[in-house]
Amino acid sequence: MTARTPRHTGVIPPVVTPLTADGELDLPSLERVVAHLIDGGVTGLFALGSSGETAYLTPGQQDRVIEAVTAAAGGQVPVLVGAIETTTNRAVERARRAAELGADAVVVTAPFYTRTHATEIDRHFRDVAAALDLPVLAYDVPVCVHSKLDPELLLPLAADGVLAGVKDSSGDDGSFRRLVIGARELSGFSVLTGHELVVDAMMLGGADGSVPGLGNVDPHGYVRLHEAAVRGDWAAARAEQDRLVALFDIVRAARPGTASATAAGLGAFKTALMLRGVIATNVMSPPMRPLDAPETAAVAACLDRAGLGAV
Repeated sequence: MTARTPRHTGVIPPVVTPLTADGELDLPSLERVVAHLIDGGVTGLFALGSSGETAYLTPGQQDRVIEAVTAAAGGQVPVLVGAIETTTNRAVERARRAAELGADAVVVTAPFYTRTHATEIDRHFRDVAAALDLPVLAYDVPVCVHSKLDPELLLPLAADGVLAGVKDSSGDDGSFRRLVIGARELSGFSVLTGHELVVDAMMLGGADGSVPGLGNVDPHGYVRLHEAAVRGDWAAARAEQDRLVALFDIVRAARPGTASATAAGLGAFKTALMLRGVIATNVMSPPMRPLDAPETAAVAACLDRAGLGAV
């Protein structure tokens, strides 16, 4: 078996995009988020993912986020940038812009909005990769794009050098395990889980790392979890994961029936970062709303139980 040397390993949080009270980009807060994550020991940053509200930002705002994150990272860790667009030409354009602004790799979903066949998804990734000099990672997030990236699609693309890795946020743990098994002889291919509640289990199964949205709130915890898994201390990994599962209850703070799952989850992450003193507000992109005072108090209680205070 070929010794695996995946390019991307460890903890690579999808960086939130802070906003000011009037809804503009809050670049000083974004710089503090990056510093907070790097201080936590993360091995990379994923800008303009779902947790970065990329679908809500204008192209100009996206450019400013890339500039801010790459500048704040200062080469300490690689910066992966989402080129999440509906079709191939749009993804290529966004990916090329990310490359110009300093991205170390780009992350691309399947096409969406348009009805798409598996052969077209395969061609989509091949065309995007051929247009770039940067590594391309696939982002498997069927809840948003309505196409599942099965191992039977991803592994040939990896074997052909089209894909450098995958961020799996499908929640399909059986499919993820089959992907890990199939990737064992693909030396440079990174298999990363976005399923933040079972990172210990995914690492036990052979994942190379994680891309946890909750990692914005507690990067140190996810790094401790990863390091415990790497050294084979599964009891420590499980204990850290259990604590993080309890912390994830912050996503239940939003009153039922008043917010989408995206707004409830991302709103909780932003509120927690605000309470920890990392960002100035918990403002969200419209039409999402920020968590209110009682909801914020519920998030604060979860932080307290998890042993997290101001940074």
